[in-house]
Amino acid sequence: MKIAILGGSFNPVHLGHLFLAESVLSIGYDRIIFIPAFQSPFKQDAEAAHPRDRLDMICASITGDPRLTVDDCEIRREGVSYTIDTIAEIKERYNPKGKLGLVLGDDLAESFHLWKKASVIAQETDIILARRLAKNMSIFPYPHQSLENEIMDISSRLVREKILKGENWCYLVPQGARWIIEDRRLYGLKDPIGLLDPPVISEDSTKRETIAFFENYIRRCMNHSRFIHCRNTALLAWDLCLRFNLDPLAGYLAGIVHDICKSMESDKLIELAQKDDRGMSLLEKEKPSLLHGRAAAIYLREQFNIKDKDILDAVSTHVTGGLGMGNLAKIVYIADKIEVSREWVSPNFKDLSNKTDLEELFQAVLEDNVSFLSSQRKEIAEGTQRLLTVMAEKSAVRMKKGKS
Repeated sequence: MKIAILGGSFNPVHLGHLFLAESVLSIGYDRIIFIPAFQSPFKQDAEAAHPRDRLDMICASITGDPRLTVDDCEIRREGVSYTIDTIAEIKERYNPKGKLGLVLGDDLAESFHLWKKASVIAQETDIILARRLAKNMSIFPYPHQSLENEIMDISSRLVREKILKGENWCYLVPQGARWIIEDRRLYGLKDPIGLLDPPVISEDSTKRETIAFFENYIRRCMNHSRFIHCRNTALLAWDLCLRFNLDPLAGYLAGIVHDICKSMESDKLIELAQKDDRGMSLLEKEKPSLLHGRAAAIYLREQFNIKDKDILDAVSTHVTGGLGMGNLAKIVYIADKIEVSREWVSPNFKDLSNKTDLEELFQAVLEDNVSFLSSQRKEIAEGTQRLLTVMAEKSAVRMKKGKS
């Protein structure tokens, strides 16, 4: 997958940022990663919104678009982040095809030589120089590709100034960002427009509408690291569904909602999980948090009218797996365990996920999970090991039939 990164303060994200990202996609990139700075080495802006607010505004602005994602690596590092360090982390975790693309506005070109290890950045990335200035730029002495994008006369400073002055600004930013600015009264906003809570999903809603609803719902009720995990799971489920000829929208939806009950109280988890008539192991009674997948499937059906059996099964079995899992359930299980924010994932899976078939990938992830859990929770590992044994027996039967 060809990946490019687009960094900045995004204070706030505006339509020009998304328009630029789409222009980069049009020259052959598959996914753009927005990377909001915790603190820029060149901008010490007293008007900056809190990093969490800026991160939330980006997340709310790219809802349901698997071509765009966000990474909070610079916010997690805190302090001043340097592009060379971010490049190293993104390459390690995302394993892009070819060189990582680095999107720069031509307004940054003259100062690029001041960046930490600028010449190394130029060697290790494909620099994409985008038009931000109406005037002709001076010569940029590093290898690069010039992007012939339209210039949108919008800046974050312009948005902030209009908000502060009480001028029209709402349609300079994506709708999701606008809601957050209004709800949290950012940038000195005094009189936000009241917004109604979104409705419960109806049975005839399209999957894209459903995804948009849940992505915003989950972003508001989870901490940002858990939300990033859910969105990364949704993106990897989308990618794997495309590779293995399943509905990518179903994969994305199952991925974004799989942890919807993660923070629910133990009594509620038990109450919900009991409704699936699967019984409850001693371990699940001792550690009710293991029931959050089963509880989520019931919760989604009862509270939000989600009735797609494959999606509900995928959500229900993503924690420990289970016998009789369908292909979508296997994909969501895989995505949950090896998405890019999981720090303990073996680097082998970066290549394995591109080269193997679904059954082999699922078994490899199961085995890796057993190994990890063996040092963490012996009882869970034993349960997952039983599932592996059954899979191995079924595989042996298939091979025997094939030879006969």
